[in-house]
Amino acid sequence: MAAKIDWYYHRNNCLTCSRSLDFIHAQGLEIVEQVDARKNRIAPAAAIKLVRSAAQVWIARGKKVVHLDLKKDQPTDEALTKLIIGPSGNLRAPTIRRGQKLYIGFHPEEFPKLLG
Repeated sequence: MAAKIDWYYHRNNCLTCSRSLDFIHAQGLEIVEQVDARKNRIAPAAAIKLVRSAAQVWIARGKKVVHLDLKKDQPTDEALTKLIIGPSGNLRAPTIRRGQKLYIGFHPEEFPKLLG
């Protein structure tokens, strides 16, 4: 039985989303629910609610990855917004939910260790 990705939020024709999808397929991971970010935009309030529903969050921005253990870390909504909201004013894509873990963005060196 293949390991599963519970929820995958992406934009078609996005280079980072394409890279993350290639990784998902290469690992043989099955996507249960796939959501197109252009059709279903997630505004900041809903994005913060999504993040707070996870136990662990990894956020890739450029060359660094920020890890939050939400059982221990209590970032403010403002701090979360700066990390998870993209230039469009909505949740950044790609975003992957796997159990109680959430991965926002894609980092080619770190995420294979986390998701693989």
